[in-house]
Amino acid sequence: MKMLCVYCSSSDRLDPKYYAAAEALGAEMVRRGWGLVYGGGKSGLMGSVARAVKRSGGRVVGVIPDFMKAKELAFDEADELITVVTMRERKLLMETRADAFVALPGGWGTLEEIMEILTLRQLDVLRKPCVFLNQDGFYDDLLRFFERMITERFNKPTNLNLFSVTLSVDQVFAHLEAGPVTAESKWFVTN
Repeated sequence: MKMLCVYCSSSDRLDPKYYAAAEALGAEMVRRGWGLVYGGGKSGLMGSVARAVKRSGGRVVGVIPDFMKAKELAFDEADELITVVTMRERKLLMETRADAFVALPGGWGTLEEIMEILTLRQLDVLRKPCVFLNQDGFYDDLLRFFERMITERFNKPTNLNLFSVTLSVDQVFAHLEAGPVTAESKWFVTN
């Protein structure tokens, strides 16, 4: 079974439209034969996507640090719930178990996780598809910042090919199924 790593918010104070999109993604994943690997939480978008995958008959693998489990934040209904000590261990296990990555709207944790994946993609260490679900323009400012990085030569224009951006859940899977693009060498040739 292909496993999709979903990075997203654990906040329980969001506009209902975000939970609806997370649920739609979870149901569509199962319909298309994908299982879920994620941060193991039961709250926020994390919980919404996990519950939707379970309700639809899919497989859920959660990876959660001890300190979060101790706060009773774990999604105990996961098919496999892996407890780790650190956030770094959590990210490595999710990355290793995943065949592809999707970032739903989220905060610092979501951004940190997806940026690590983009860094590994840029270095050609990781060759797995990566998609931003840019629901209602949530990631527009980040995407503009990526453009500035290119304009000021901190990144190469081809780096924008290392991930896809979609506006709806329906579009996510077309990008995942297209597969990853090979990275151009990170380093500029200087004279």
